[in-house]
Amino acid sequence: MIKTFAQLLAEEKIDTIESALNVALDNANESPFWSQKVTPLAHAVLSVLVPLRDQGLLFNPEGKPQPALTPALVLRWCDLVSLKTLAFTLQKSNEASRLLRTALPDEACAAYAPVDLTVLGTYLSGYTVNLENEALDFPIAHYNLHTGIAGALEPLMK
Repeated sequence: MIKTFAQLLAEEKIDTIESALNVALDNANESPFWSQKVTPLAHAVLSVLVPLRDQGLLFNPEGKPQPALTPALVLRWCDLVSLKTLAFTLQKSNEASRLLRTALPDEACAAYAPVDLTVLGTYLSGYTVNLENEALDFPIAHYNLHTGIAGALEPLMK
């Protein structure tokens, strides 16, 4: 039985989701320029969202609880500003050993287990996102490029 991306995101491991995404990318009529950039974005986003899913601690960029990891939620986090905010939220949460900056229940936030930010940090650094100071901005050209990458990912998630 072939699973939809919604089913894969809801229950599978990162490598299984990425394999399906790569198959979809191979079958898409996408230029090689965009194709080469989609996989690293998906990997960076999934590297933090799947662990949050497994802990039952998903939230959207506004900090509101989310019941499941869906294509729509992944795409919401693909925005470069949102992804930067997510990185800082998880960094602060890792330091505090509890999930911060969300509207999730206190009991759930207290059960948070630190998430490895290595993949996400490497990805964001490649787009000149300052990982030391959340208030510093990144070049608008990088934001525009990233918007194109996220746009190439969107049809693949259907």
